[in-house]
Amino acid sequence: MQRSKNDVWVGLFVLIGAVAILFLALQAANLLTLNFQSSYLVNAKFDNVGGLKPKAAVRSAGVVVGRVEEIAFDDKSFQARVTLAMESRYVFPKDSSLKILTSGLLGEQYLGIEPGAEEKTLVAGDTISSTQSAMVLESLISQFMYSKAADGSAADSNKDKAKK
Repeated sequence: MQRSKNDVWVGLFVLIGAVAILFLALQAANLLTLNFQSSYLVNAKFDNVGGLKPKAAVRSAGVVVGRVEEIAFDDKSFQARVTLAMESRYVFPKDSSLKILTSGLLGEQYLGIEPGAEEKTLVAGDTISSTQSAMVLESLISQFMYSKAADGSAADSNKDKAKK
């Protein structure tokens, strides 16, 4: 009788531990957000969202003020339409701007919101027009390589002119 009672307690402890590890893994991967605050939806359009994903954080001054709700392609403007769920306790001016930023050098991408100066604030359904797309590492490397190649060919032609 005593042995089976111990087995039940050990099993319960293992089960609680497994649930806790699952919860932490989902939280770390941004797949589970427990937020009981009311929110309002705001839209923004970007030329390139890079690796931005739904449920990514929206941060202002390093504080999470909302989450990316949805990312879709707008076939009329040929841009990515991002829907944000902003927490109701945070209000931002209508002329605020959004940037797609990266945590660290190769970390996850998130949206940074910079408050504007206008007195009117964002309300549900508004669109933020001032946006800055993601920096794509491959395009930065190719621009760097192209500029170095152009500098090298210009230096070679200057050496040829100097020899003559």
